[in-house]
Amino acid sequence: MNRTDRLYALVEELRAVAPQRRSARWLAERFEVSVRTIERDLSALQQSGVPIWAEAGRTGGYAIDTAATLGPMGFTPDEALALLIGLGSLRRGPFRHSAGAAMRKLLAVMPDEDARRATRVASRVHLLEPEAEDPVPPEFAAALRADRVVRLVYRDRTGGVSEREVEPLGSIGRDGVWYLIGWCRLRDGVRAFRGDRMISVHVTDERPEPRRLRREDLEIPYGTLRSVVQDLV
Repeated sequence: MNRTDRLYALVEELRAVAPQRRSARWLAERFEVSVRTIERDLSALQQSGVPIWAEAGRTGGYAIDTAATLGPMGFTPDEALALLIGLGSLRRGPFRHSAGAAMRKLLAVMPDEDARRATRVASRVHLLEPEAEDPVPPEFAAALRADRVVRLVYRDRTGGVSEREVEPLGSIGRDGVWYLIGWCRLRDGVRAFRGDRMISVHVTDERPEPRRLRREDLEIPYGTLRSVVQDLV
């Protein structure tokens, strides 16, 4: 068994017995490798974001949080290619770190030959992007998912800097530029904040009252607004 297959099998073994634990020695005997190899593999999985934890002691071992993992998935070559292209298109902007981690996980759970074939075909797909990239704070994604009031230090199109309290409502991406859509308490209305103009982002502990975002609030003069899960909901 090669390492990629073993990493996948380790996750599935821990999923199968969760919430019970497996010792490193038990896993080493199961996969016919050394305890040190198993510990190195488990450490690699933890560093990639797999929710595995260890408990010390004679009855300790490794366990996985099944609520935070995905079950086995099988992809056709075209499906794997589409996923790699989609994740690759996010390698710039506020979701770049998560996209990179997701791509590594996807390739790790695929059979070696399928992963090599999908990677080889995906390498033929190119994206034409600006040479310079204005950084977007990594907290952009946290602001989108937190369901909390966000405190922004923001630079507008004229260069003026202000501090805003914003209730996030969604996000829009256009031509590589990402906008956080939210209710701006300073302006008392819906506003779009460019990610590359955010000087700092702080997610507060305040949970705002729910607001409904209407398309007419956005006042988009061109293009078609489409949710990334429009065909799934």
